[in-house]
Amino acid sequence: MTADSEAVDTTVERHKHYEDVLAILTGTLIVSLGVVIYSKAVLLTGSTAGLALLLQYATGTSFWLMFSLVNLPFYILAVKRLGWLFTLRTFLAVSLVSLFSRLTTQWVEFARLDPVYAAVVGGGLMGMGLLVLFRHRTGLGGINILAIYLQEKSGIRAGYFQLAVDLAILAAAYFVLPPANLMLSVLGATVVNMMLAINHRPARYVGVT
Repeated sequence: MTADSEAVDTTVERHKHYEDVLAILTGTLIVSLGVVIYSKAVLLTGSTAGLALLLQYATGTSFWLMFSLVNLPFYILAVKRLGWLFTLRTFLAVSLVSLFSRLTTQWVEFARLDPVYAAVVGGGLMGMGLLVLFRHRTGLGGINILAIYLQEKSGIRAGYFQLAVDLAILAAAYFVLPPANLMLSVLGATVVNMMLAINHRPARYVGVT
């Protein structure tokens, strides 16, 4: 086999607009179901979704409202760092997750939900939803935008900063969640990140919007 035959085809077909719309709707709907499962099982995830869940558990305020509010300050950074188009996509995705998470509680009821199952399946759903969004150049706002901004401005490694924030959220959850729920939240976070690490590789899939 020659080197030419091993080369990856770099010809990329751009996503059509209707494909982006369907992907954003699908991705946010899947993420919302994962969030509702976590909320029902009183589990926690990372980033702004985790912060919104933590605030829900601590204050009793609905997730959809907390998720919308905690993302507001990050839109300014998104415009500066990633441009208006990405920011608008992110705002739309955050708004849809907030809306769908509220509506899903009216569409789905759980008579019984095993917490281990909830951690694995809920984390898998959120990972799949994020994967769909990432492949259409859409995020769910928040901490990752701040991490990129701080890395560019002060040299702080984005990955380390995001890890520190997630650890801080889990540390704060120690005062809100039972230890078993906290450990299962760590399991769920591992599932989310493994889902992305295994599947979100440019060499395997290139999506251009």
